[in-house]
Amino acid sequence: MTPASVLDVLSQDLSKQLFPVERQLVPNLDDVYELELAFYENHLLADEELIRNAAYFARIGDTYTRHFLMCTGESLKLPEHSSYRLKSFFERNLFRTGYATHGLFPYRGKFHPQMIKGIINVMGLKPGHTVLDPMMGSGTVLVEACLMGIGSIGIDLSPFCRFMAQTKIDALTMSLSRARKALENCEEVFAYFQKQVGKPHPGIKTCKTPTSRGIMAVMEPGAEYETKKNRPQLTGKERETRDTYNLLLLAYLDSAGYSERSRRKSPFDQFKAILERYLFVTEKIQNVLNNVELDLAPAKALEGDARALSLEDASVDGIIFSPPYSFAIDYLKNDSFHLNFLGVATDDIRKDMVGLRGHKLSEKFELYQQDMDKVLSECARVLRRGRLCTIIVGTNNNQIGKAMGVSPKEVRGLHEMLTDLSSKHGFQLVKMMSRPITGIYNTMRREYILMLCRN
Repeated sequence: MTPASVLDVLSQDLSKQLFPVERQLVPNLDDVYELELAFYENHLLADEELIRNAAYFARIGDTYTRHFLMCTGESLKLPEHSSYRLKSFFERNLFRTGYATHGLFPYRGKFHPQMIKGIINVMGLKPGHTVLDPMMGSGTVLVEACLMGIGSIGIDLSPFCRFMAQTKIDALTMSLSRARKALENCEEVFAYFQKQVGKPHPGIKTCKTPTSRGIMAVMEPGAEYETKKNRPQLTGKERETRDTYNLLLLAYLDSAGYSERSRRKSPFDQFKAILERYLFVTEKIQNVLNNVELDLAPAKALEGDARALSLEDASVDGIIFSPPYSFAIDYLKNDSFHLNFLGVATDDIRKDMVGLRGHKLSEKFELYQQDMDKVLSECARVLRRGRLCTIIVGTNNNQIGKAMGVSPKEVRGLHEMLTDLSSKHGFQLVKMMSRPITGIYNTMRREYILMLCRN
């Protein structure tokens, strides 16, 4: 090979070899799995579908995609003291995360929304279909499906996860007039929640007795509604009251978590900055939705157990979920302050929470396998034949090795274990992709995307 031919090869653009010139990718596609998903989107979606729902394309011909329009501009209203590293992260990940209402509450271990959008497309899900997330966490699948015009159902054992997911969905369309007024009266709102919810310190119980007469007094029915077990349908002003109260409450709970981790700002300043950010991202996505023809699909956020789904047989067209990575993260411990406000005893949930049941590591791992077997059985029951179930799971060989008393090198990955379990229930692995984990790289290195077909 001559030097000239080497230069000729190196001068070629890989994306132009993979994609038509009229289909322009979004910037910063750095990982192989992203190019894979973009490649499948390119083959499976028509131009009109790409414009509406593509995850990895910025422009189709002369028309910008809705994903591009949602993400362009400042993604989050970051505090002035934010580090260069943090600002650089959001600039680099402009199209991956933080857009729409996904940036409300930085829940640990949540999905990259862009990845979920790409997976929904690759699974062949369209408007009129219904997708299920039986372990919905912060509700990323529900928000993405809603924006894509695809019906969704999310289920989680944690009432806080249901509250968080529902608040993100409602924020896509809620009136923001009261929330803006609350920001103008931020000190009063903060004082109200300190009395109503409590301060984030161990041993302090929450107070549920209404104590204010100002702007928050008219929103106190929202507090009563949120802590009820049976929530009635709301209309008009009642819904606006509920939605505004929930957005303010989520901002306060978010700021309480920051105040526990950082003393850089006072608790009040944390709350004000986070409420400003919440309003910024909510107004941004609402402005985009008001300027494009986009029908949002219904989304249901429910409390329930993934091992015993309250759904009919063959009632959903796709399933996407991320099970706990064995017992890597104690979600209940992270959420104890929030659950306390909702009147939930964490010990009552812990005995049913997948990945947390048991005492010794060996017992935890054994119960985890039994629980995931039940979850996969339920997924097979509610999923229509010929449709796909996608599981995103990371490697956790260090902890599993400890539980089994063997070297981590001798441990089969969770992705292999779940693939074997799923085959018992009529699933066949049709595609496996992997992606690097950067946020918790010290304990887990890779995450696997398993696409299983229900035979």
